[in-house]
Amino acid sequence: MSSPHFTMPLNSNSTFDELRWVIQIRRALDEELEDENGILVSIFNVPKTLISTHPEAYIPQQVALGPYHHWRLELYEMERYKLSAAKRTQRQLQNLKFHHLVDNLTKLEHRIRAYYHRFLDFNGETLAWMMAVDASFLIEFLQIYTVKEGKILTRISSRMSHLVDSAGRKSAHNAIIRDVMMLENQIPIFVLRKFLAFQCSSPDIADDLLSSMLIGFCKALSPFKMMENFPNIQVIESAHLLEFLYHILVPKSEEACEIEESDDLKEIIRDADDSFMNSGNFRQLFDAIWSFGSSLKGGPFHYLKKAILSRPMKFIVKIPWKIITNLPGFSIIKGPIESFFSSEDKENFKSEEEGSTINRPPLIEEITIPSITELRNAGIKFTATNGDILTVNFVEKSAILYLPTISLDVNTEVILRNLVAYEASAASGPLIFTRYTELMNGIIDTEEDVKLLRESGVVLNRLKSDEEVANLWNGMSKSVRLTKVPFLDKVIEDVNRYYSCRWRVKIGKFMKRYVFGSWPILAFLAAVLLLLLTSLQAFCSVYSCARWFRVQTSD
Repeated sequence: MSSPHFTMPLNSNSTFDELRWVIQIRRALDEELEDENGILVSIFNVPKTLISTHPEAYIPQQVALGPYHHWRLELYEMERYKLSAAKRTQRQLQNLKFHHLVDNLTKLEHRIRAYYHRFLDFNGETLAWMMAVDASFLIEFLQIYTVKEGKILTRISSRMSHLVDSAGRKSAHNAIIRDVMMLENQIPIFVLRKFLAFQCSSPDIADDLLSSMLIGFCKALSPFKMMENFPNIQVIESAHLLEFLYHILVPKSEEACEIEESDDLKEIIRDADDSFMNSGNFRQLFDAIWSFGSSLKGGPFHYLKKAILSRPMKFIVKIPWKIITNLPGFSIIKGPIESFFSSEDKENFKSEEEGSTINRPPLIEEITIPSITELRNAGIKFTATNGDILTVNFVEKSAILYLPTISLDVNTEVILRNLVAYEASAASGPLIFTRYTELMNGIIDTEEDVKLLRESGVVLNRLKSDEEVANLWNGMSKSVRLTKVPFLDKVIEDVNRYYSCRWRVKIGKFMKRYVFGSWPILAFLAAVLLLLLTSLQAFCSVYSCARWFRVQTSD
């Protein structure tokens, strides 16, 4: 049983009615609220950390549904369209009057309030009339998307025809869609069910009609356009429209957590080792080169082998590595050499450490991942899937990153942001959808990244440019809290490990860190070059190199 939440009134300019507040508190405590058992708060205020980044994505701009934004003056001009929808509904009720529906909702006042996180500072009759009028408007709008025998009904009232159309081409239509999908603009689905029950001959017919509306609407709005099968989500299982779409797009947390990181033979073989000379890959490479060279007869390798097996070289090899690196000059290049050859071992050690602490809150650096352009340059390919978030996968053997096809249009950003806000407010487990947006934000940095994903079929861009898509994902970097989602974290770790083990990447990091970004090794190389030139000058001063070169030229 959800407890009431008490805050200041919705409209800060209004006078707080203390007597009405006391009456509501007494009723909430004294009444036997049987229908409220099992009802969880599901309509929240958007967290401030999210709403501060892009307020227009969370605050209705065209129409207010429900109590949170009902009294905003800039949205009040839409009330005429709401009242027109209510009048048409009253004509369809035949023998009943609209206030009979309101009276029925008044009896369910406590149940309606239970869905809202914020304390609603107005009486039950006001709340019932608000819900009835808003439900009339919302149902009339959703009827555009009603699916019947594979067809979409396109009946639009003449009063709203200049605002909405079945193809969604009008700007007001898209603005209403965005407002309808905002977290703070939701009304309970059971209100819509009660509303349709008055219009239909039986509750089953009303549920079928409502299900047809919601499924048609969610299919039209779903970012994952290519999903082969939408999950069978019952209307009564969802509290409101945004939650219904969330359950369609996001697997249940139990399903996601079952996809744990498996024991891979390669990870067992890759034991972390701090020593440069004990690196398994280095030793295998040396053995392979030595075996190949030993099979050759004569040639340069024969003399190289003879030099390596000489007594002076054997003496040098027997000197411990630590003593060699402490010699003058070697101490400067010790770090770069060990870093270059042991980077893979350190990555494996880090992966094993992360795997052993899978339930620990992640650090910021654990969600970093190279961009699409960088991954492509490292040999990773991208393939689109016809599914949801669960189809995200990385196959190391073929170096293919699988991502679900996502369609982006003028409404997608608002939908994605409010899904993230709902998940952050309602989900008790891992934030699966939020983690997916973090993954996309990580791999998309520039319009070139978007272009590569568009060419591979992962992104269906219905915006003006690839730059807009890049800005969309980069603007969604803000999240309420970090979370671990096992199957997505495994993809991120596998991609990072594969990327870090590529020789091209290793050489690039080595050059950037120790050549372009470090002056000691450059100073050392310059000193060596200066020493060689000085030695050459001393040699020539003793043995008359100029005379020797003239003799060679004359020959």
